[in-house]
Order: sequence, then structure tokens, then C-alpha cells
Amino acid sequence: MRTLSLLAVLCLAAAKLAISARHDINRYAVKRHVHELADAYDFVIVGGGTAGLTIADRLTEAFPEKNLLVVEYGQVEYAPGTWDPPKVVWGETGGGAGTWQLSSTPSPELNNQTAFVIVGKTVGGSSAVNGMVFDRGSRHDYDAWDKLQDDTHDRPRWNWNTLYPFFKKSTTFTVPPLEVVKKHNYTWDLSAWGNSTPIYASMPPFQWSDHQTVRDAWIEMGIHNMKECADGNKENLCWVPCSADPIMMRRSYSGLGHYAYVSNWTNYHLLVKHQGVRLVYPGGNPKAGPPIVEIRSVENGTLSNVTARADVILSAGVFGSTAVLQRSGIGPATFLKSLNIPVVLDLPGVGSNLHDHSGPVVSWNYVTTPDFHGPMPSDLLNTTFTAWATAAFNETPAQGPYTLAMSNSAIWISLVNMTADAPAIISRIRSLSNSNGTLYLPPEYGSDPTLVAGYRAQLSVLAELLGNPHAPSLESAIATGTRLAACALHPLSRGTVRLNGTDRLSSPILDYRSASNPIDMTLHLVHLRYLRKTVHTETLRRLTAVEVAPGVDLQTDEQLIKYIRAQTTQSYMHPCCTTAMLPLNQGGVVGPDLRVHGASGLRIVDAGIYPILPSAHLSATTYAVAERAASIFIEQWRK
Repeated sequence: MRTLSLLAVLCLAAAKLAISARHDINRYAVKRHVHELADAYDFVIVGGGTAGLTIADRLTEAFPEKNLLVVEYGQVEYAPGTWDPPKVVWGETGGGAGTWQLSSTPSPELNNQTAFVIVGKTVGGSSAVNGMVFDRGSRHDYDAWDKLQDDTHDRPRWNWNTLYPFFKKSTTFTVPPLEVVKKHNYTWDLSAWGNSTPIYASMPPFQWSDHQTVRDAWIEMGIHNMKECADGNKENLCWVPCSADPIMMRRSYSGLGHYAYVSNWTNYHLLVKHQGVRLVYPGGNPKAGPPIVEIRSVENGTLSNVTARADVILSAGVFGSTAVLQRSGIGPATFLKSLNIPVVLDLPGVGSNLHDHSGPVVSWNYVTTPDFHGPMPSDLLNTTFTAWATAAFNETPAQGPYTLAMSNSAIWISLVNMTADAPAIISRIRSLSNSNGTLYLPPEYGSDPTLVAGYRAQLSVLAELLGNPHAPSLESAIATGTRLAACALHPLSRGTVRLNGTDRLSSPILDYRSASNPIDMTLHLVHLRYLRKTVHTETLRRLTAVEVAPGVDLQTDEQLIKYIRAQTTQSYMHPCCTTAMLPLNQGGVVGPDLRVHGASGLRIVDAGIYPILPSAHLSATTYAVAERAASIFIEQWRK
């Protein structure tokens, strides 16, 4: 048994206290029927996910005299880790909390394959179902966000310096025990962490025995092993914590950290199993806000209205918030008219600017099976080992392979540090930015100059990002095995999200349009050529590694592009940007205060407001954005 630090003991005590109190909390906080609600609320939040519950927690804390309602489609339920017992196949999915499992329309440039996206449908949203990789983006990503805003004197700033304090506030990092540190060579810098909120970032006590092998190969390639990558400096090889309780190693997510652990519930109601349908402005006047929120019981279909006195905050996610707005008559006028939806506010950016992390894979086999001198995923097929692993997971503190999430090691590499062709690629992006720029965009962009202007502005900052030797273009993560994803962090292609005209209450239609911009294919090619070098390091060749995909016979650009078209994963579950924080004249939906342009009493806080993707998995950024947003709201409402 490991010796617990005082902090660890306190964490464990808090966790057990919260679990024991949860029944009572649910008894008087959770609502399941409209007749249990108040006549009106000061704040109504549509969506009880990563951002929505963070906002709710901070507002109830700041304004105990005001009341707040969160409307959530899903319900309160257990959210297991990425893989918990009794699973015996590493990477196996299933058995988690509620999800929507969505597919896009076919992408012609990728052999008409579709994107597959999983979205949380539960209290806690996607933080309850994601891969638990808990990293932050590069400081240059968030600085790019700020460059895309109106250059006005008194607006809220969105850059690394303004977000960093909220990254710290949003998360608690616990130092792993000394014997675990020595075993796995974990490193960190506590100055990057704030340790003030029960959303935990933890390093697991276990790693598969081949994990260090790929890290050694990357170091052999000249990739520097960073002490810490959560401080905004993110280029090279990083240790990454997972979003897990440091003692129990169970999933840490907003349903716990911003719901079950909140102590003051008297002014906070959570209505579960209800869908936010639309927002209704009196007389159809978006200046006459805040709007009434129309909701629907998921169980019996009954429609009801909820009144907000101060603000309505949409936090239903990249796809959900878009659908609510479009059902409300807020969105592209031409599209709304095609569905006979009265146009309340013509905002072409609603449902535009969709993009996601994507990319092909590199894989290899071993001619002779290496002895990695320790546990491997195949050992889980041994019933004795699996019984031990299950028992170890239930120890206090938790031990063994089930304490792992998807990955704790990854590289983030800039374009400049991968290819001598970087200047030519960046020149192509700048040329596209300086031209009309509509050639590779969704057709509706061509009829709206604001969307084109916004895209050209994005191209300008993306060219700057990709030309920065400290701003990553490629991510690849490893936990175990013989497969690496070449994840493109800053795609140029843009898709759309549109309401389903035949069933408006169902999931919207996703058109990813992946690789529609040919420069994305060039970036994939650079990433693939760089990443396959891993297999050909002396580290892996000593273990008899042989490249399987794309395969040593594929060497020319034409051969590799054909492989990429056939083997690219279009979504690494990081969709963003469909209600982007951009100026109105650049196709924006919200301003820097996250108010919807032209709509009174309405704000949006979720990953849809990102202008462009950061070089990170999105969970930690969404928490920080929500914390920053709450501080802005609180300051404004106090005035």
C-alpha cells in the first residue's frame, strides 16, 4: 500500500463525502418534471455539460440571492473511465454514460467516407464520455483567437495571458507518489497548476511496458522531452495527465466537480430528461430579450416554457447549440426560409466554420515478439491477470492497468520543424487568404461576404501559426501498441451543421467536407512522412519493427495521398467553432463577451464559440473558457 499524502487523504475524504451525500443532493436539486420548477429564473442554461455546469457552479456561488436553472437532455448517471472493468480489450468502447453517436454526410475528397462523432448525452456532457486526455493548447493558439476579434479598447481579451489563470482555476493537479514518479519518470511544473477546483488532473500509477519504447524512439528522432506542457509552451514530447481522481482514478468530470461536489443548492435547479427546443422572443424581436426557452420532455414530448429574468446561456455543445438557434429562427436566412422557419435574426455564421482534428495512421508489426519485461494489453486475456487488475482497480488508492485513460504521452511538432517545404506551404495559405478564398468553401459561403471575410482572417492567423516553430501542427499520442495517429491540428477545410429538415428535434446534419481544401492534404502528407520515421528509428528496428501502414512500398506523394484518402479518420472527437467568437462582419455569432450578435439576453458558452481549433483535446480548454466566461458575466451583472 502506498503512503498517502495529506492532500491525497483530503481528496479521498472529499470524494467519499460527496458520494455519500449525492442521494440527498439529487433529492432536492434534480428536477424531472416541469411542475417542480420555479415560476421564473434569473439565469437559464440550456445544456448541462462541460461548460454549462461550470457556468452554473460559478453563478450560484457569485449570486446566492438569484436562482438558476440548467436544462439537460440526459440524466444523472455513472460515467466510467475510458475503459473500466470488466473490459479486457485495450481501447474497447461501450458501457459508458449516455451519448449521441453521429455520422456526417460523405466527404468526396476522402473516398466518400463519413466522419463518426461521439457527443455526451448526460449530466456532464462530453466530459463524461471523452478519452480523458487533459492537455492544454499552445499559447500561440489562444493568442490567435484574440487576433481574430475586433480591435476595440474595452472588450474582453481572449489570449493565453487572460486564459492561463482560468486554466489554473479550473483544475486541481495532484503530485503522484514518489515511487510512481521514479518508475515512469513523470515530470511536471506545479507553477502551471492552480489546485482550486475538484476537476482533477492526475498521472496514473501504471503504464504498459512498451510505452517507454515509443518515447525513446521519439527522443532518438531529436524530439525534446519537456518537463511540462501545460504552461503554454507546447512543442516536443509531453507528459499529459488524465482527468481522473488522484486516489480512486475514476473519471473526473463536470457532473462531479461542478455538480455533485457543489455545496450550496438552494438557488440551483437541474432539470433532466428535457430538451431545449428553441428560444422565443416576444413579437419575434431579438432586441426584446431575454428570450423565453421552450423545452420538451424527452419522456412524453410535452412542450413547456421557461422564463429567464437576466440571461439565457446556450451550452448545448457544438451541434446542440447550433440546432437550438436554427430552430429559433436565428441563423442563415436562406437556409431558414428553405425550411419555412420565420427568420428572427439573420446570422450566417450559425452552423458554419465546422472543423475537427483528423488524420491518417502509421502502424507497424514486429518480426519477432519483443519481451517488454512487464504487463502488456494481451495479458488481459489471461483470467488470472484480469482478476488481479480488477481487484487492484478497487484498491485505495487504485492500482493497475484500469487506472489508465487513453494516453499520457504525445508529441506536438510544428510544421517548420517537420519539413523544409514549410515556407512554400505557408505561402500558399497566404495567397488563398489574399484571394477571394471561396473556391474550397461550402457553397453558401459564396453568397455571404461576411463568411468569406471571416475565413480569410482565419487563414491569415493560421499562416502565422503554421510558420511559428513553437506552434504545433501535428499531434501523435501513444499508450501502447503499434499504431500512431498523425493528427492535423489546424485544418483549413470548413464544413457546416444544419437542422434536419425532416425531423427538426433530432440530431442535425453534419457536412464535414474534410480535405476539401487541398492544402490540408499537403499537411497530412507532411505529417505522415514525419511520423513514419518513428518506425525506422534504431530503437524500434532493434525490436524488429516493420512498417505496415502506409507500408514501405508506398513512397511517392501520389501513393501516400491515395493512402491518406482511404485511411484518414475525419474526427478525433474534437468538433468546434460553429457559433464562432468573431466580429459580425466576419461571420461571427458571438462577440468577446459571448453575447449573440443582435440578440438581447442571449449568450453561448461551449466549444462552438472557438474561432479556430487549439492544438489540444478540447476538455481542458472548454473548462477554462467557461471559467473565463463566468468571470466576465459576473463582472458585468454586478455592474
